[in-house]
Amino acid sequence: MSEREPGENRRPAMAGLAIAVVLLVVGLWLARELTAASKMQDCLMSGRTNCNVIQPQ
Repeated sequence: MSEREPGENRRPAMAGLAIAVVLLVVGLWLARELTAASKMQDCLMSGRTNCNVIQPQ
């Protein structure tokens, strides 16, 4: 068996970590968007007409 460099096995681990972080960020963004859409639908289904979100300037 040949000896391997200590940093040789880190590349797949770092790639896996990067993929996990990207999936986490996308998941959090998607959850936030779905929550906002759900709140808007709840407002509209209750018969309200002023459901627009007012953004502070």
